[in-house]
Amino acid sequence: MSIVLALAASLSWGVAAYVGPLQGRRIGIWPVLFWSQVFGLIILLAPTLAVARLPSDSSLVWALPAAAAATIGLATYYKGVSVGAMSVVAPIAGASAAIPVIYGLAIGDPTTALRLVGLVVAIIGVVLVSTERRSGARRVAAGVGLALIAALSLGLYFPPMHAAGRAGFWWAATIYRVATVSFIFVAIRIRKADFSIARRDLPLVAAIGCGDTLGVLLFAAASQHGLVSVTSVLASLYPVVTVLLAAFLLRERLGNLQRLGILFALGGAALIAAG
Repeated sequence: MSIVLALAASLSWGVAAYVGPLQGRRIGIWPVLFWSQVFGLIILLAPTLAVARLPSDSSLVWALPAAAAATIGLATYYKGVSVGAMSVVAPIAGASAAIPVIYGLAIGDPTTALRLVGLVVAIIGVVLVSTERRSGARRVAAGVGLALIAALSLGLYFPPMHAAGRAGFWWAATIYRVATVSFIFVAIRIRKADFSIARRDLPLVAAIGCGDTLGVLLFAAASQHGLVSVTSVLASLYPVVTVLLAAFLLRERLGNLQRLGILFALGGAALIAAG
């Protein structure tokens, strides 16, 4: 069941990771981030209060550092997609899977040679997909630096959220969402950014929030039964969905080495999960 839930989380996140940055390009990153998180919180509050009692387990507080890491990761991912190709930025961000695997090894999660091979393959993929050819010379592709920050931040989301989810997934997801709304609001006020949004854009932004929140809830539920190094990697397969949507709907064109890099990055994540 934990494998099914984690894969479902990757599907939900993958769609949100495609639609969200596209709307961020059109109406601005901060309005999309803030209002999608607000709608996500709204849909969580009623069922959480109705079906779940607040657990006494103090592990729920781990949802707060998870929210801080995810806020940074989402903001840099959205910014990365605004300046670079989604099919480049998304696989690099998906390399975040390496962090929970390393954490799992450190705390004694069982591992296999196949999982270690997957880590190496994923790293090679990130290197390949990070370059592009311009005027006969190779250079770092646009958005790669931001994608690497997103990968680190999103990777740091998984271990604490896994711990919080084991304490109670409904409340873990709700506390996490309250925190992300708060952190994004603080960032907006510090930057004095405009986060107003037209009424006509609200339904799509609400759908983005629902997709992202469903992924959070599914991952928190998967955490109750699965190892952090397995559930996190399976949930990190969301770039597969994002890249496929970008290829078929946006017709993004990549160099041969970048295509190979995408296969390595996604294949490495698959090997880690299979291990």
